[in-house]
Amino acid sequence: MSGIVETCHSCVLDQARSAARFANLSESQTERIISVAQEGIDRSETDNLTVQHVIRIIANTIISELNERSDFDIYKKVKVLSNNIALSYVEQLNGQIRSSESPIEQAIKISAGGNIIDFGAKSHGKIDIDQEIQNIDQVTFARYDFRQFRNRLNSAKSVLFICDNSGEIVFDMVLISELKRQLPHLEITASVRHHPIINDATLEDARAIGLDSLVNVISSGSIYPGTILAETTEEFKGLFNSVDLIISKGQGNLETLLPVADERLFFLLRVKCDQIAKVSGVEKGNLVLMQGKRNG
Repeated sequence: MSGIVETCHSCVLDQARSAARFANLSESQTERIISVAQEGIDRSETDNLTVQHVIRIIANTIISELNERSDFDIYKKVKVLSNNIALSYVEQLNGQIRSSESPIEQAIKISAGGNIIDFGAKSHGKIDIDQEIQNIDQVTFARYDFRQFRNRLNSAKSVLFICDNSGEIVFDMVLISELKRQLPHLEITASVRHHPIINDATLEDARAIGLDSLVNVISSGSIYPGTILAETTEEFKGLFNSVDLIISKGQGNLETLLPVADERLFFLLRVKCDQIAKVSGVEKGNLVLMQGKRNG
């Protein structure tokens, strides 16, 4: 077994430090969390642990340090702030879509724009969200399988939208709304994480922004920052295997779903690290709308 690739080690350890900081842990507690993260990295050589498994172990250890319930949300405050900031731009974003010559493409740009901003990964004081929104028209994709996406969409009756982060989920809702407006026959289901993990969206986030009043929203059963298909609910597996089109947001979902992806699945994200750049074949910092292909 190869274990977690070396290029991911520093990111896992950084995530441990970040989570400890958000949880207001003491220096000694933080050192314990970092030790647990390193142990997870080392165990991945023999125990078939992924990055997603180790991030979950880190979260569980922090929750134990805090004597909280298993569903405690370490990032709750920043998630609420992220959702509220993003909601304040919905009217402006819908205006951009309505005035566009290609509304669905504009909505895809906006959804991708949410992944660019990645509220949970940046300090709100250090990001000019107004400027990011204004620059959406200048967004370019290093890989853009829109023709394949449009062909699939035109013949689709059912869509599964696999969400990623809080805040970003509002931008996804804008895309979903436009898909419903243009193709009202589509049966769209959105999925979110089962338990809080990092700043990923859960059912609580989906309800807070009103996504559940727009489409059916389910928990995928995932407790990881990604979607390990074998560890999802039977409901999610059934949808994943049966729908006509799947839209997957973010790096964690690409990393975990690419091995099982087929031509129905499209990954929409910004490539933010060297490992995902290698996996996707797209340089770090670029956007992709990438059709998945089953291995072989």
